Amino acid sequence: MSTTTAAKPEKTFFGQPRQLTTIFGVEMWERFSFYGMQGILLLYMFYPVAKGGLGIDVKVATGIVGAYGGGVYLATILGAWLADRLFGSERVLFYAAVMVMFGHVALAVLPAYVGLTVGLILIAIGAGGVKANATSIVGQLYAPGDVRRDAGFSLYYLGINLGAFVGPLATGFLQTTYGFHWGFGLAAVGMAAGLIQYSIGRRKLPPQTRVVPNPLPSSKKWMVGALAAAGVGLIVLLVFSGVITSSNLATVIIIVTAAAAIAYFVVILGSKLITPIERNRVLAFIPLFIACAAFWSLYQQQFTVVTVFANDQLNLSIFGWDMPVSWVQSINPVFILALSGVFAALWTKWGTKQPSTPVKMGLGTIVMGIAFLLFLTVYNAAPHTAPLLALVAILFVFTIAELLISPVSLSVSTKLAPTAFRTQMVALLFLSSALGTAMSGQLAGLYDEKHPELNFDYFAYSGLAAIGLGIVLLLIRKWVLKLMEGVR
Repeated sequence: MSTTTAAKPEKTFFGQPRQLTTIFGVEMWERFSFYGMQGILLLYMFYPVAKGGLGIDVKVATGIVGAYGGGVYLATILGAWLADRLFGSERVLFYAAVMVMFGHVALAVLPAYVGLTVGLILIAIGAGGVKANATSIVGQLYAPGDVRRDAGFSLYYLGINLGAFVGPLATGFLQTTYGFHWGFGLAAVGMAAGLIQYSIGRRKLPPQTRVVPNPLPSSKKWMVGALAAAGVGLIVLLVFSGVITSSNLATVIIIVTAAAAIAYFVVILGSKLITPIERNRVLAFIPLFIACAAFWSLYQQQFTVVTVFANDQLNLSIFGWDMPVSWVQSINPVFILALSGVFAALWTKWGTKQPSTPVKMGLGTIVMGIAFLLFLTVYNAAPHTAPLLALVAILFVFTIAELLISPVSLSVSTKLAPTAFRTQMVALLFLSSALGTAMSGQLAGLYDEKHPELNFDYFAYSGLAAIGLGIVLLLIRKWVLKLMEGVR
């Protein structure tokens, strides 16, 4: 008589591995704190002291925001290196989230420029560590060839944007009601909630998330420490000598990020630890990297140009009630929440017949360019007269572009990653975000907030450049797919 028992069905999260809920949750709360803070950051910097701000010039402030955003993504290199060489992704993720929380605390309780400096540095480094390692862990939840991967990343992206939606609403309400520091304090509370949730679920993550893929030999650890100390000392020297200033910070980040990306590609491609197939896949990633950088250089202007536009030109009056400016930052996440599931279901339904990664990303770049061309319909509006629905429509197009590029690029970075550079390949993807975000701050300096009627060329050339780049990626898609060696 047979005593065979049926295996227990795998517990899933909307058809995805159950452990996805742990990363979904911590990233949701981290994005709540991150975007909640960022929703009021630029306003805090350029609002006059009488309104609770710091009174920084708008162009300098947008440059700092762009540089800070670039610094967040640049810090993914550090977070990824620590994971791949010293501690493993799971541990780095936890302590990076702790650093984010203390950064928000600094913004909330430390005075003026001291709080701004300490807070942004801690948040940039911590958020970089969270980003790279959370993405890497999600990738490790799937076996090679698992067709659920892109859908899983879309759900993960939904968690990111759930936090991004609620964060600016909550901090914006506190900022307008009680002041900026109350908003920053709420961001700290949100990150604390994420840490509690992660602490409960982290033990159930797969064992490979704690593995150090390419351990650093003990004999070299002292050298790394010395180089780190020298690097910090050099930065301090450049700041105090006036070489690095608040007005040129975005340019510095662009140069450093471009140099780091080139160096990273050279190191990975030249490594003896990767196979010929892995090397071809890294080469295939180069045009995708360029498309991502172009996309982020426009998309991240939500936190610079779009914020200034909303503050100066948008009619925020709704039936006699003035909506907080920061709430504009929650429009895009609303669409993400509405459409992430749709895109995830679409990719799952199409399975192997879905468009390839180069096609998705090429179309996403084109759509992002179209979104900027749509600004031409409202670019010259008189102060506080541009219709809110016009911006809502434009940000809807932003969302379509984002869903064609951001979760797809996260997914493909894990699929193309060489085994020895698993997390660092994700960090390389985030370098494209660092480059694009820093460029967004630099480009925002070309936007004339005092004379909006002069901004036709700004929106037209930005949009056309993105469309042209997307068309190029579509034209070379077959060559890119050949280098991807079976990965789509």
